[in-house]
Amino acid sequence: MSANKTRRSTRWFFGILVCFVCMIAAGGWMLLKQKTVDDFLGEYPPDAKKTKAQIINTEAPKPNVIVIVADDLGYGDIGAYGNKVIKTPNIDSLAAGGLRFTSFYACNSICGPSRAGLLTGRYPFRSGIIGNTYPKDEALGKRAARRAGVLLKELGVLDIREDYVARGISEHELTLAEALKTAGYQTGVIGKWHLGDYSSDPRYNPVRHGFDSYLGVPYSNDMLPLPLYRNESEVEADIGNDEDQARLTGLYTDEALRFIKGAEEPFFLYLAHTFPHQPLYASEPFKNGSKAGRFGDAVEEIDWSVGRIVDLLRKRKIEENTLVIFTSDNGPWYEGNPGVFRGRKGQSLEGGFRVPFIARWPARIPFNAVCEAAAMNIDLYPTLFELAGLKLPEDRSIDGRNMLGLLTGEDDRDTHEAFYFYHYDQLEAIRAGKWKYYRRVNRYTWPIPLDAAKIPNQLGKKQIGDRWPLLYDLELDPSESYNLRKTRPDVAAQMEKRLQSWEKANQSNPRGFAGNRM
Repeated sequence: MSANKTRRSTRWFFGILVCFVCMIAAGGWMLLKQKTVDDFLGEYPPDAKKTKAQIINTEAPKPNVIVIVADDLGYGDIGAYGNKVIKTPNIDSLAAGGLRFTSFYACNSICGPSRAGLLTGRYPFRSGIIGNTYPKDEALGKRAARRAGVLLKELGVLDIREDYVARGISEHELTLAEALKTAGYQTGVIGKWHLGDYSSDPRYNPVRHGFDSYLGVPYSNDMLPLPLYRNESEVEADIGNDEDQARLTGLYTDEALRFIKGAEEPFFLYLAHTFPHQPLYASEPFKNGSKAGRFGDAVEEIDWSVGRIVDLLRKRKIEENTLVIFTSDNGPWYEGNPGVFRGRKGQSLEGGFRVPFIARWPARIPFNAVCEAAAMNIDLYPTLFELAGLKLPEDRSIDGRNMLGLLTGEDDRDTHEAFYFYHYDQLEAIRAGKWKYYRRVNRYTWPIPLDAAKIPNQLGKKQIGDRWPLLYDLELDPSESYNLRKTRPDVAAQMEKRLQSWEKANQSNPRGFAGNRM
């Protein structure tokens, strides 16, 4: 071989090698690249964090408030909602002594966004917590795996749409705890936070968002290591092994009792249980005791916890003026019972969003009452503002509506003309009155393959026919089994028009701040 041919061959070899290395580097960059939510929504106005709640009614009742949120508990997982397998006498007693909603929604069907909405009174897309938050120093392998899921989402391989990542709740949001402190409340939070990994970034710690005290873990129990914190100090580096996780419900309960015993009235306690999120654990007295397996064990221990709390309120003689709320952050995941409803966690179908909601306040709420009007967890924010004598902030959109009339039985109307259902950043569905309309929806269990992705949808089009949109009459068909889009095209058109109107109204200012436009 001549010297010229050798040089040409060498150049070709190195050229191909460089191209190959560049392709690997580009692929790696695509896998690890993450955009912030600010890239998607725009930044907060700088003055937003200065907003404080204002007292406008010094004669407000100011009841003590305890909000208990289970994790991934389904609508049909407790006795008061028809379950015959799992024993929940204390939660059932709470319903018998108060009010049970039959059409109550979380504002999202996964953990982080649902919590963001509850504490801000705003749809989660406004705060940017459209998916679960992750640690900033997350392992590269995990970050690459999630990013690969994003890149492959249209294939229906994974339902991961975290193109834009929020690290946690912003200091610009006015939380319920911050507002209630203005009204003189002592505030505490116990359990799962999932609004930012404060173990790697203290800005997201609950004590920096209005809570006087905190004991709990930063995120779900399937994210390891799982540190336990008291306020801003690490108590245990990892409570994520089997034996330690079984302690969590009892640990949270003891802390709740300690808070109630030592709190000055009025107080606000937000108790966010880790279970029955998977993996499932229960302490020894409850382990293998339920006919519903380990899921039932976890729920029955939460029921025991509710009983301990109510007993203490009675002993302290403060139950009369204490509003106790029991609900779930979203529908059940791989285990659990969504009742008659279709769908599960991660889906916009009723089973993903509709959750149990029980409220007991002997001084104001009638006994053994049932409310069939629709409401959402973002409605707690303006309701508790009203009870505390506070004025809602005027510099931002508050999407929740005051539901006090529903609690006391003085009203029987839905809190909203329409409820909107988001899947990450995608607006998928709307409910108005008895009608529920979907443009497109993941009809499988999140986060496994979904038929709403472009390629699976195209492949199945001829076999299944017209799949989208979907229209259901929830009064006649609560399980969403019969698509009425072609039967009632007029209603479908009206619902689509409402979706478009909502999108247009929020397009230029998704964060919803006065004078803030993208």
